[in-house]
Amino acid sequence: MTRLEIANLLDTQYTIASDIFEGKKYAFDALPEIKDFIIRLSLTLDAEKFDDLGDGVFIAKTAKVAKSAHITGPCIIDEDAEIRHCAFIRGSVIVGKGAVVGNSTELKNVILFDKVQVPHYNYVGDSILGYKSHLGAGAITSNVKSDKTNVSIMIGKERYNTNLKKFGAILGDNVEVGCGTVLNPGTIVGRFTNIYPLSMVRGFVPQDHIYKSRNEIVEKIWRSGTF
Repeated sequence: MTRLEIANLLDTQYTIASDIFEGKKYAFDALPEIKDFIIRLSLTLDAEKFDDLGDGVFIAKTAKVAKSAHITGPCIIDEDAEIRHCAFIRGSVIVGKGAVVGNSTELKNVILFDKVQVPHYNYVGDSILGYKSHLGAGAITSNVKSDKTNVSIMIGKERYNTNLKKFGAILGDNVEVGCGTVLNPGTIVGRFTNIYPLSMVRGFVPQDHIYKSRNEIVEKIWRSGTF
């Protein structure tokens, strides 16, 4: 099993979208299927728990959605999620239980697992953010290469071709991304890793590390639940 495989990055019990990962090796293989998956999933939602707002927008009755938020379907906002002032959801988006989408944050073709926080001026496109992952203020995913070619991922000397022109980032569970960081196309970050503020990240960052710069990625030293 390689470090890029779903089981090494994401605990799929923490998302209403768990079935989209069935039979897949890599999480990024789910990105082209998000829209159609949401449409199918919406047909199975409990009407006692979700309101159908029309145009493919389904919002849990326990979710909090600011009147100034703009939401385009297909979209599912799960229970106890919070969509704050001027959030912009462009479609093909699943927002997990207890997740926070904040002021002026923009989402497009995204799965946010439960309790994800993208609370301040974030752009998240063509990405999957694992359980309890968090983007600091102004952190964004860049989802298209400047030359518009397909995104590939390098681990050492081994290249993984995604066959995707649009691919932002995959964040493992409990990843922390510092303020003002840019996650370049095809960035994958392992569980419990921290990214320093103002970083420019590309490729794969292993779990349980601290990314200080491209040339300084240090392993965490865990002591009694802290590091």
